[in-house]
Amino acid sequence: MTRELAVPFLAARHVEAAVSPEAAVDAVRDAFVAYARGEWTMPPKVYVPAYPAGDFRAMPALGAGHALLKWVTSFPGNPARGLPTVTGLVLLSDASDGSLRAVLDAGAVTALRTGAAAVLAAETLGRSRSAPAAVIGAGVNGRATARTFVARGREVRIWDIDGARASAVAGELGAAVASSRDEALAAPTVATVTPGHDILFPSGSLRPGQHVSLMGADGPGKAEIAPEELARVTVFCDDWEQASHNGELAHAVDAGLLERSRVAQLGDVLAGAAPGRTADDQITAFDSTGLAIQDLAIAVAAYERYRAEPDAAFFERVTEIAVG
Repeated sequence: MTRELAVPFLAARHVEAAVSPEAAVDAVRDAFVAYARGEWTMPPKVYVPAYPAGDFRAMPALGAGHALLKWVTSFPGNPARGLPTVTGLVLLSDASDGSLRAVLDAGAVTALRTGAAAVLAAETLGRSRSAPAAVIGAGVNGRATARTFVARGREVRIWDIDGARASAVAGELGAAVASSRDEALAAPTVATVTPGHDILFPSGSLRPGQHVSLMGADGPGKAEIAPEELARVTVFCDDWEQASHNGELAHAVDAGLLERSRVAQLGDVLAGAAPGRTADDQITAFDSTGLAIQDLAIAVAAYERYRAEPDAAFFERVTEIAVG
């Protein structure tokens, strides 16, 4: 006779409290390196389109003794209805026996890993780790990106089409509000965290020495940079197969402007298998489509914190689900 398992559900507040921005950067860095070395595996992300409203995504990964499945949505029009853009669940299982270990809020996991990836790419590929940074977009993931930059000691300016939202996030984080979108886009380091409906960087717009982390184009039909501009600079991505089909890269690849030999994966740079920035005046761009290995890194970090400190104040009111 099998016994029921009591599985914790870590809500958004628990995940955010359990994994600091600094811990998220470290966890995501380790995940990129493990994936580059073949120690972690990640089957392709599955998109279930519900266009034009949005889409559903199923994202599996295996590593660090755990398996993960994230079922998550992206419905950019939801905020106008008072609903979050991203909703869903992360299931974390033990890879040795298949037992479910935790269920986590997907929105919080996604925000943490998005901020971590944007900043990790900026620190790895940018000209300076202390240069001012701008974040375009002050939604949930934009807030997480700005929060991570601030935690890493950066001076941060935020711009959003909704000025009140930008002011609220800046006030919360101790950041500043950019006077205009153009001011923000001219920063030495830029992270764009938008729905991907508008081109922010037209042809010829990026300046010598700039780095941009492009976080918004994570699905078909989305873009934050013109294909010609992406092809003009030194390009990096999170995963070639995924980005060349559903990221910024897809548009440039389809147009015949970029090929595999011109694009390095961030994990290969971090693992020492590919070069990063090679000159101060080089323009670097990172195309992020969001990887399940990043979600796995954050989920494991949150779960292990819960196992180590189940009575911590920030885990108050964790609900346990009976499984079995």
